Amino acid sequence: MKVKNMSFKEGHEFKIRVKPKDDCCSFALNIGHDSENIALHFNPRFEAGVIACNSLSGGSWGEEHCEGLLPFSRGEECKFYINFNNEQFYIKLPDGSMMNFPNRLGDVKYKFFDVSGDAKIIGIKIK
Repeated sequence: MKVKNMSFKEGHEFKIRVKPKDDCCSFALNIGHDSENIALHFNPRFEAGVIACNSLSGGSWGEEHCEGLLPFSRGEECKFYINFNNEQFYIKLPDGSMMNFPNRLGDVKYKFFDVSGDAKIIGIKIK
């Protein structure tokens, strides 16, 4: 699923509900300007038991940041809440814990969102 004309601005909250497939290896949520400029690549990896985050600028990946927590399971619907400012992304995980990732592109508005991998989108909302 790709959304190319959304309006996700600093101070807004992006809520996404996804359901990883029962045999899900990984999925990714991407927020940015387009497929070559992604400010937040949020990539849970069930096989490794980590959430990897990265950014893509002009088609080049930055340094990957991994956190060894996966407070959700394959086959179960989960909710993520994402906020940001020009310095950081703040991601609230399904168990209420938080993780941060630098806003390496440094912008305060993004229009591109996509999901890839072994997960189904249940719903998205920006408020």
